[in-house]
Amino acid sequence: MLNGRGGVRPATVEKVVAAARSLDYPRRLPEAHRGVIRIEVILVRPDATFFARLSHAFERIAATLDRTIAVHRTFLDEANPAAIAQRILDPDMRRAALILAVPDHPLVGAALRRLEAQMIPTVQIVTQISGTSGAYVGIDNYAAGRMAGLLMARMQRRPGKVVAICHSQIYRVHRDRVRGFFDYLMEAGGDFEPVAALFGHDEGDRNAGQLVEALTRWPDLAGLYNSGGANAALNDVLRRHPLGRDVFFVGHELTERSARALREGTMDVVLDQAPEAQARRAMDLVLAKLNLHDLPVDNPPIRFVTFTAENV
Repeated sequence: MLNGRGGVRPATVEKVVAAARSLDYPRRLPEAHRGVIRIEVILVRPDATFFARLSHAFERIAATLDRTIAVHRTFLDEANPAAIAQRILDPDMRRAALILAVPDHPLVGAALRRLEAQMIPTVQIVTQISGTSGAYVGIDNYAAGRMAGLLMARMQRRPGKVVAICHSQIYRVHRDRVRGFFDYLMEAGGDFEPVAALFGHDEGDRNAGQLVEALTRWPDLAGLYNSGGANAALNDVLRRHPLGRDVFFVGHELTERSARALREGTMDVVLDQAPEAQARRAMDLVLAKLNLHDLPVDNPPIRFVTFTAENV
């Protein structure tokens, strides 16, 4: 194949050439076989801290790879599943593998199943699309929700009502977290009463409005669990509201603002799902599927990290 005789599938040629270059193969590689192995990463919400961290992680990883491997990051509108499905099936490049973190929608699932049937390596991050079989990389989201419930039950001394806020129902990750949270509190018994799961779409104004309404409706609100983003807006409400300091607040993703909220006391616990580790695992799995390295890649759930004011 390295003699340039042709008759070999381009995808196979790209794998062999990349391996040869990584091993400093001494012979000059044929011009016709100087292809690039392109791995696409489809993400949403570049404005969200988690996805920004995930994107930066892939950028840093790409800089360490052999020059024959190109990592393309594509941001799409999470509210347009048809466009996401179209991109999955019809990229504007010759794509060797796909990594994606997108909402669970029937159109997206159907497109991904068609791609899997073509034997294109795929890895899903954060949340797994229903009915697909590709590798999934992420934390155990149900366990994260149960951890939020455990910490609230053990650390909040004032009994009362408890609410959860999430993006919506388009992400399985949020559904699993909220289910785990409420399951733990109901199994544990005690003086905490789960009363509502609210949808803020990870938008600051919506999240803030939902929380203000909850504080008005339930003056004895004792606990708040945000399974998604836009923690800053929730902290602003708790900081200003006369009852805000009485609410035990558990959220996700450690940022400068959430770390400040922990130190100030408006936020009590942050569960960070380590997007950098998810990006590294996803890339290792893809490279292994492309036969670009022979090292085994184990894929247990990514460990999430618990932060409080004492270790932030």
